[in-house]
Amino acid sequence: MFIDSQRGKAITAPEQPRINNQIRAREVRVITDSKENMVVPLSEALSMAEAKGLDLVEVSPNADPPVCRIMDFGKFMYEQQRKERKARKQQKVIEVKEIVIQPKTADHHLSFKIRDARRWLEDGMKVRVRIRFRGREIAHADIGRARLDKIAAELKDVGVLEQYPQMEGSTMLMVIAPSQEAVKKKPAPAEKIEKENGKEV
Repeated sequence: MFIDSQRGKAITAPEQPRINNQIRAREVRVITDSKENMVVPLSEALSMAEAKGLDLVEVSPNADPPVCRIMDFGKFMYEQQRKERKARKQQKVIEVKEIVIQPKTADHHLSFKIRDARRWLEDGMKVRVRIRFRGREIAHADIGRARLDKIAAELKDVGVLEQYPQMEGSTMLMVIAPSQEAVKKKPAPAEKIEKENGKEV
């Protein structure tokens, strides 16, 4: 058991299958390493596994009778962990960046925000654009919508609208996701550095 640091809750790790003398059933359905399938007393199944220098592993405890496999348990667990590590590496976590502006944000300042958003989208991140209204500004939500439309238009070559502008309390929010074309066109790190230094690639 371990503690989830983000939620502060105890999490129970998945139980490993019972093996050899940990198995409690009187008889089991045994699948051998050569794919044989038979129902035998537990003692006989244990003897079969021992004769082969392998383990008896309970793979389906809720079956009647429980299903066990004769296998190399250490190798089995290694392969399972390797598959889990590979699956975690293949999981793509998309980071979300946010820019916050106001209806009266100057165009010069807005251009810097758009530049940052473009860079993030090219890096494969999503961008949340938030317009914060103060006091009576909320009566002019159309101005905020026009600002968001302008930003979306400026970034249409590198991003696609995932969430259209909508009000959330005293803010208006939209989300832009990176387009496939923008991510594919992103130069490799070495290429990017050389270009920034004014060198030919």
